[in-house]
Amino acid sequence: MKREAPSLLLVFAACLAWLSACAGTGAQGPPQTGVDPSATPPPITTASGPAPPTVDAGPASPTAGKRAQSAMEGMLIGAIVGAQAGPIGAAVGGVSMLVYGAVTGEVPLASQGSSRGSGRGGGRYPGGADADDEADLDAEINQEIARQGSLEDEIEAELRRQEELLRRIDRDDAMREAQDNQAGPTEADLERKASETRRAPKAEKLRDLPSSIFDESRREEGGRALKARSLDADRDGAPEEIRYFDDQSGQLVRVEQDRDYDGTVDTWAEYQGGSVRSARRDSDGDGKVDEWFEYGGDGLTDRREVDRDGDGAKDATFLYEGDALVEERHDTSGDGKTDRTLRYSNRQLTLAEEDTSGDGRVDTWTHYKVFARQEVVDRIEKDTTGDGKADVFESYEQVAGRLQIKERGEDKNGDGQVDIKSIYENGKLKQRQISDPALLPL
Repeated sequence: MKREAPSLLLVFAACLAWLSACAGTGAQGPPQTGVDPSATPPPITTASGPAPPTVDAGPASPTAGKRAQSAMEGMLIGAIVGAQAGPIGAAVGGVSMLVYGAVTGEVPLASQGSSRGSGRGGGRYPGGADADDEADLDAEINQEIARQGSLEDEIEAELRRQEELLRRIDRDDAMREAQDNQAGPTEADLERKASETRRAPKAEKLRDLPSSIFDESRREEGGRALKARSLDADRDGAPEEIRYFDDQSGQLVRVEQDRDYDGTVDTWAEYQGGSVRSARRDSDGDGKVDEWFEYGGDGLTDRREVDRDGDGAKDATFLYEGDALVEERHDTSGDGKTDRTLRYSNRQLTLAEEDTSGDGRVDTWTHYKVFARQEVVDRIEKDTTGDGKADVFESYEQVAGRLQIKERGEDKNGDGQVDIKSIYENGKLKQRQISDPALLPL
């Protein structure tokens, strides 16, 4: 309703202008005829004697000026009283009392004795046609007040409906936002993230900076004369970047960088023929190298090695072909030997090889497939005897989003043939088939 306040003010202003005009017109009175209104008119005589005495017809009807004044005062009183119910109440009260004052020429809520005499019988319309007119006016005023009250009720009901609608919209928006915040990443998000992490990283390119901002010096390393150009942008005495050039050929041979600006070099990149070929990095700021990179001629990573536990030993290796990851090797036990290898095709995981016994030989092979845009286990092969050959074969299926075993085959005599086949339904054994009679009974 705040937007309707200017419209209500315009209505009040228009009413005031009209009433002022009416008041001015009423105050002017009848046109002057050149006769002194203060002069006493001569008595009227007839042939038969003096005129009969004048009969008092009661109080005259209110003038236009009186009606305008009463309407103005009534509008103000109605607006003040109605303001307790808000802008709408002020508007309804003002308009109702304005109509009442304009019609009756009386100020609403004024004392009865001062405006209408003593009671209805002593008012300015003592009876007859005047009394009927007064009754009609009262009826019209009551009807107008009732209509205004009904209109106000309708407006209030509409406001309540709109407020309820707004609350419902806000509640729905809040619920959708909460659901969005609680919902995890979609399958497409997971697939895209996996694809990006399996893309070969590119070697960082050096910024093209003018030589004038570098401080130049010469040094010798292993009998090789080098020209060092240092960039100390913040002038703290610890260069953020040092570029080493062969003094004879002028080719770039090494770049040292302080990537976190802590005053200590944390990245070393080696160059050949103007291209970066390898790099070392201290990514956690402990002063020890924990990442090693080897790059191809195209600037893409061929090999990346990582020290994840910070013991100084490489425990993860990532191999790339072209721009895609093809193999991962991990030392999960920390004994310096690879015990888990992941293989990829077109950036999709296809096979995981594991040494679960710690004897240095692979004993578990897990094959993957893509199901509903996700990588899921297809089958698992196990070497339970330690001879390096699989003797247990399990196949799996997705049921209602859960991985369940479907079939299990076992080679009990080591001849490479399945001797026992177990069939499952909903993850529970349903049937077992034995092809080697020597294994009966189990």
